[in-house]
Amino acid sequence: MMDFRDNSFTGSIPNWIGNLSSLSVLLLRANHFDGELPVQLCLLEHLSILDVSQNQLSDPLPSCLGNLTFKESSQKAFAHLGVVFRSSPIEKAYYETMGPPLVDSMYNLRKGLWLNFTEVIKFTTKNIYYGYTGEILSYMSGIDLSNNNFIGAIPPEFGNLSKILSLNLLHNNLTGSILATFSNLKQIESLDLSYNNLNGIIPPQLTGITTLEVFSVVYNNLSGKTLERKYQFGTFDESCYEGNPFLCGPPLQNNCSEEAVSSQPVLNDEQGDDGFIDMEFFYISFGVCYTVVVMTIAAVLYINPYWRRMWLYFIEDCIDICYYFVVASFRKSSNNFRR
Repeated sequence: MMDFRDNSFTGSIPNWIGNLSSLSVLLLRANHFDGELPVQLCLLEHLSILDVSQNQLSDPLPSCLGNLTFKESSQKAFAHLGVVFRSSPIEKAYYETMGPPLVDSMYNLRKGLWLNFTEVIKFTTKNIYYGYTGEILSYMSGIDLSNNNFIGAIPPEFGNLSKILSLNLLHNNLTGSILATFSNLKQIESLDLSYNNLNGIIPPQLTGITTLEVFSVVYNNLSGKTLERKYQFGTFDESCYEGNPFLCGPPLQNNCSEEAVSSQPVLNDEQGDDGFIDMEFFYISFGVCYTVVVMTIAAVLYINPYWRRMWLYFIEDCIDICYYFVVASFRKSSNNFRR
């Protein structure tokens, strides 16, 4: 475990943290770290709790965070026992300094000696700053990236965090849409995406998450209907959706009329794919059809001399009409000017 919480550290998060292969808990909350979140953190195969909230981190989120496996770790369960003395020199130094260990406070575990004191790991989940200790730590997993300046879209790889229990992204500058693949987070209990610039609809696939206890998307730019009130989403009230003026449907006061839903702006490409017309396909089709029509007319005029002559006469008549119209209009305006 590495706990640097509530200090005044500045600069960027050091890359060498990625070399701590046994690290399972990294707490950097409430400092002044800035810059990007180093991708070297993705090398921590045993990492299960990551808290970098309340810093000044920026840049897009590393997509490789979606590759973290969040395996259950028995090492975290022993964090409450404190320091482990594995080598005889350290054990000897302890005896020389502190004297013989008391039976009630020391435990001989084969060749290891464990100090009996409580170390509490604090982590925000379900909107509460919980303290975790003991065996429950082996089951806890989560990422807290809140209260920073992260930008860009939520990486699609975040939909692979199937073992995560808590994901906290609130108070950033994230854009784009909410991932439909969040439905793969089958064990998640707390998902907070509030106070960002997310747009588009809330994916209906999220109703398949039956473990959610806290869900919040407040103060974004979301549109469309709220999620169907079934399973866990039947327990979420208006406070989970507020601050999105284009959202409608229960538990919000805004009713979803057909006119209101159809008049909502298309805010991203993913939502645009569900629209009535795919504009890219429309432009391509229009260009192809226009070219075919022009080439067909040219081919017919080239093959048939009678139609070619008629076409030329028609063009000549149009030119004459335009010419006489311009001349007549010019003379009329000149006469009116003289009067």
